[in-house]
Amino acid sequence: MSLHDDAVLVLKGYEDQPELRQLYLDHLAAHPDGLWKACAAGHLTASALVVDPERGRVLMTLHKKMRMWLQMGGHCEPDDPTLTAAALREATEESGIEGLALVSGGPVRLDRHLTPCAWHLDVQYAAIAPPGAVEAISDESLDLRWFAYDAVAEVADESVVRLLAATRARL
Repeated sequence: MSLHDDAVLVLKGYEDQPELRQLYLDHLAAHPDGLWKACAAGHLTASALVVDPERGRVLMTLHKKMRMWLQMGGHCEPDDPTLTAAALREATEESGIEGLALVSGGPVRLDRHLTPCAWHLDVQYAAIAPPGAVEAISDESLDLRWFAYDAVAEVADESVVRLLAATRARL
């Protein structure tokens, strides 16, 4: 199965945000390259909010290009077998934490936003950090920091706040 086919199945199985979900499915139907950065009309991206539920905190990256506190995530790559694998790869690369586990049940939210490269149709997951996890900053970050759940709204935009709320509801 191709990554494109997997993304369609993931989205068809996602039951929330029906209008946005349909926009994503229509995008993939119209653009066979709709998962790749080269698709100028926009492309799906995969992200994951890294959480430590035992300590009530979330790990965020100060994104180098966007200069915003965000969850880990980014573009799909040809070697990604599934959208879920892409989200886990991005979370692992950007957090430096091995052994992350995605929260079961598929994506937590969808978020469409304009970036300098194109529209991002982000498929957002949540990842649990293992006990004793130690983060390591990547080349894509200016900073990497844990924030208490109630401090996220002070540093991040509404999309991250909504993702955290959906993640906490899923946990």
